[in-house]
Amino acid sequence: MASENAHVNCLGWAARDASGVLSPYEFNRRAVAADDVSIKITHCGVCYADVVWTKNLHGDAKYPVVPGHEIVGTVKEVGANVNRFKVGDHVGVGTYVNSCRDCEYCNEGMEISCVKGSVFTFNGVDSDGTITKGGYSSSIVVHERYCYRIPENYPSHLAAPLLCAGITVYSPMMRHNMNQPGKSLGVIGLGGLGHMAVLFGKAFGLKVTVFSTSISKKEEALNVLGADNFVISSDEQQMKTLAGSLDFIVDTASGDHQFEPYLWLLKTFGAYVLVGFPNEVKFSPASLLIVQFCDRHEDFLW
Repeated sequence: MASENAHVNCLGWAARDASGVLSPYEFNRRAVAADDVSIKITHCGVCYADVVWTKNLHGDAKYPVVPGHEIVGTVKEVGANVNRFKVGDHVGVGTYVNSCRDCEYCNEGMEISCVKGSVFTFNGVDSDGTITKGGYSSSIVVHERYCYRIPENYPSHLAAPLLCAGITVYSPMMRHNMNQPGKSLGVIGLGGLGHMAVLFGKAFGLKVTVFSTSISKKEEALNVLGADNFVISSDEQQMKTLAGSLDFIVDTASGDHQFEPYLWLLKTFGAYVLVGFPNEVKFSPASLLIVQFCDRHEDFLW
């Protein structure tokens, strides 16, 4: 559907309502300011967030929604003050495109935690009051601070998922020292986030066990991604044999699920990171307080 503005400079795909159905949508990107980078988009990953906001699952969609926040492309124009990038550079844009740039978190390079709120790449409200539109489009204009260089020889279709799914699991894995060769990692779920957690885990030299409710994921987990073990999480016997055996767990499941069966798998002082988006997190304090006794109190496990 053509915009009323005859001088549109960007073609995207937008959802107009909670059906989530995408259709062509023409709109204008802002003019390139002194600190901006204009990017010709060549690739954009598909994220569950795209489904969430195009279908208004959180009740805050601002239609029309142009989704996409795993953006890769080439620089086509830079502002007068930009010195980090030049025309033709291979770059990416992730999940946010603005922040206050002055708070303690922004000053530490943690703009996603900006005290005034970071501005999401799509369905966000920018500083000028406009609604941001994402990477399911032909181009994007962002402040250079939120643009990232991608090695020229790195394939764009592989780089794109790193800008959301990749950093979502990489950041907590590094923060919680999950890069120690020889340690054991459990990965719950094998969607986009789970794939990345397995790949990073193997790259870090960890022994990786994938937990899934679907046996159909076994072949991919073991023979494509290189996981060391695959467990059907509904099989109590398989789960019991792993009690107290894992140093780390990365939970990538967004569907509602029990937490206690997995907490019992951690060693004392193990780390459990939740990066999925279930409706609630519910478990008994006993799962944390007496986990170190699990080998002697198996009746608590199941």
